[in-house]
Amino acid sequence: MAGQTSASNQTSIGAYLKNNIREYGLLVALVVIMVFFQIITQGVLFRPVNITNLILQNSFIVIMALGMLLIIVAGHIDLSVGSIVAFTGGLSAIMLVKWGIHYSIVVPICLVLGGIVGAAQGYWVAYQKIPSFIVTLAGMLVFRGLTYLVLQNRPIGPFPKDFQSLSTGFVPDLLYFVNPAPETIANFFSLVVVLVLVALAVYFGLKNRAINEKHGTENEPFVFFVLQMAVTAIVAIFLGYQLATYKGFPNVLVVMALLIALYTFLTNRSTIGRRIYAMGGNEKAAKLSGINTERLTFYTFVNMGVLASLAGMIIAARLNSATPKAGVGFELDVIAACFIGGASASGGVGKITGAVIGAFIMGVMNNGMSIVGLGIDYQQLVKGLVLLAAVFFDVYNKNKG
Repeated sequence: MAGQTSASNQTSIGAYLKNNIREYGLLVALVVIMVFFQIITQGVLFRPVNITNLILQNSFIVIMALGMLLIIVAGHIDLSVGSIVAFTGGLSAIMLVKWGIHYSIVVPICLVLGGIVGAAQGYWVAYQKIPSFIVTLAGMLVFRGLTYLVLQNRPIGPFPKDFQSLSTGFVPDLLYFVNPAPETIANFFSLVVVLVLVALAVYFGLKNRAINEKHGTENEPFVFFVLQMAVTAIVAIFLGYQLATYKGFPNVLVVMALLIALYTFLTNRSTIGRRIYAMGGNEKAAKLSGINTERLTFYTFVNMGVLASLAGMIIAARLNSATPKAGVGFELDVIAACFIGGASASGGVGKITGAVIGAFIMGVMNNGMSIVGLGIDYQQLVKGLVLLAAVFFDVYNKNKG
């Protein structure tokens, strides 16, 4: 009897693939793209230094994609994030370089200012019912103009070393005294952390399956669970080892990982996350059910402003200067990452994991095409075709369903 119950709790392989084709399709696409560029770059893509550069170059896209996904799920769009990146980066430069304010004060001030910028735009969208496309298009122009005004049309830098470490620093090797191979592994602590995280992922995965079986909830087929855990472990350990042989975890990777965990919890487990999805799926029905859609929309734009401000400081710290043209075109990469990751233009659909994978698909393509010397014209062409293919795949699956 228990065996029958356990079997009934597992979805058939065909049904599971059909229900999760988008998510697994993204992972397969990312793996194929990475293997392809690893081959044509003759092994350069997975070198420790390049993996680190890949993280540093795409961290701000991932961070902004977390906020952009919530806005798209809510049924809106934000075209101003690139200009907010430049504006807040410029403000941080003024405070750090010109006024000599300590970075521990500058960072929270800029995050608050980013929230105020998001609130200014969210007010018009949420309470005045002006389309977000128009409001944020205006914001894109206004904050780009303010950036030129603040920076007086010239870059400002260099920054203090402490501020630079936000983007260019690394987590120190806290276990250097037990490093078994110091001539090979430069940061043993990062490798240990990866191994612990892999073990925890397997443990909690098995625990969740046991809980689902106990409560009669459907589980994914066991073969998929084993395959998923095996692939995750292999990839994580490989990347962790590569990073450990260089300098370990970049500081920005830790920030990015914490934000991904926070927003995954927010969208999957919290009331506010469920309300955002409900509002994006059907705003009128959500309003009738008692959800304050205006306030929810307002907060999604405030959140986007804060994340764009954080990204602006990370970029400025990495470049060691704030420039008037920083962030140009970033909004397109961020929006593309969300749509490639499975977000729907009509709202109500999208996952944090999808947006992150979409961001890394864009990042790996950018990095790989740059390594092989492909011109910017062809790079834009390829990215456009990938975005179109992703959206077509989404529409095709909806129509087929």
